[in-house]
Amino acid sequence: MEILNKTHAFNLVKWAKDKPEVLVLSADLKSSTEIDEFFDIYPDRFISAGIAEQNMMSFAAGLSREGFIPFVHTFAVFIYRRAFDQVAMSIAYSNLPVKMFGFLPGITTPGGATHQAIEDISLMRALPNMTIFECGDATEVETILDPVMAVKGPVYIRMLRGDIPRLFDKNEPFKIGVNRILSQGTDIVIISSGICTEEAIKAVDAMKAKGLSIEHQHISTLKPFNSKQLLGPISTSKYGVITVENHTVIGGLGSIVSECMAENGLPKKIAKLGLQDKFAHGASKAYLMKEYGFDAMAIIKQTEKMTGMNFNISEAELKQVNIIPMHSAIKAEDL
Repeated sequence: MEILNKTHAFNLVKWAKDKPEVLVLSADLKSSTEIDEFFDIYPDRFISAGIAEQNMMSFAAGLSREGFIPFVHTFAVFIYRRAFDQVAMSIAYSNLPVKMFGFLPGITTPGGATHQAIEDISLMRALPNMTIFECGDATEVETILDPVMAVKGPVYIRMLRGDIPRLFDKNEPFKIGVNRILSQGTDIVIISSGICTEEAIKAVDAMKAKGLSIEHQHISTLKPFNSKQLLGPISTSKYGVITVENHTVIGGLGSIVSECMAENGLPKKIAKLGLQDKFAHGASKAYLMKEYGFDAMAIIKQTEKMTGMNFNISEAELKQVNIIPMHSAIKAEDL
């Protein structure tokens, strides 16, 4: 598997070269959100707001009214927990083109509850005018900026940093509202997003080898949500649906899919894997995904439960887990 490092950092510099209206804002997290390269090359288009996220959001709103396109960079929790009122009233209410890049989504940080954005989709998708994207691999990080720019209003992006695997073809870019169909089948439907897609791919490959027919779709546009690609496979599935997300199961991908199924009258079972109405503690990504039940083995066990089958798959049979260093310092406590 190809692993890329600091994908967003180098991509943003190249992409923004001929876009003087794009300004990058930081809340004193320049290297931690991979905008240090941008600062070095375009210092006149970089604004440090300090550790004052509420002020940064209001300032970004003002810049957008003057014709600029602010690219706000900070940890995801500081966008929606610290500055939710400013995002709602100063940005979303006026439908301003402020682009918010939220790093460390879900349990991708060992920082514990204070730094883990586990309910951001729930809150941000409740805001009118808000568009929500989530990157799942290096290809999506590399190709997300044009779609972000194409949205006329505000966008919230669950962003990845550091070492990122390439799961998807580099010639198949991120497209708004288009699900990636990674496997087709009629027994069960698995729907994943973000970092959970890598785990789902491992689980799907192992179960297909045992004879299970699986439809696997990766979701990168969470709002507006395109259910058209899902309705057919769900309606014809033999056993039902499993959603897998790096987020609480309340209000995120699982809730979105459940709503779509109910609205379209699809009487199928659904199981939602993710954080089950609890905060996570601090540890590595791989440990937390296993601990809270949304890694590859958890997907296999849930599929066994839903189908009544026993695949006899051990962890040793799965592909090598891609353990990603927390940051360039490669130390567990690094934020």
